[in-house]
Amino acid sequence: MPRIGTKRKGTKAERELFHLFWESGWGCARIAGSGSTQKPSTDLIAANREQKRLLAIECKAIGDNAKYFEPEEIEQLAQFAAFMGAEPWFAMRFNREDWLFVHLNDVKQTEGGSFVISKEFAKEKGKRFSKLINSNSTI
Repeated sequence: MPRIGTKRKGTKAERELFHLFWESGWGCARIAGSGSTQKPSTDLIAANREQKRLLAIECKAIGDNAKYFEPEEIEQLAQFAAFMGAEPWFAMRFNREDWLFVHLNDVKQTEGGSFVISKEFAKEKGKRFSKLINSNSTI
């Protein structure tokens, strides 16, 4: 079977998560072309009126054991979430693993200045989908 391209893999992951939110009673919108402008943006926005929660989510489908982020990517999510009054989350989908959600405040900076979320760290600090959507707290 041919290997799925990175962009296509990411789009497929975003759509999967989009449907998970809707099937769980949350509203969700996918922002096509996020990251392609100079303005802060995110991949998904999910909301639940009963819980009074709004989530700004960056989705990452990863074949490796870690994902590195440039400071600008972290800042964009922080700015977008602050502007919208949303909780900033990274949705991490490592190969053959369930979704894990890591709050922006938990992402660690490396000595080189970039940021990283490893599979091990996401399993330790992150939340599974069901815990994320059924929690009233942001962390």
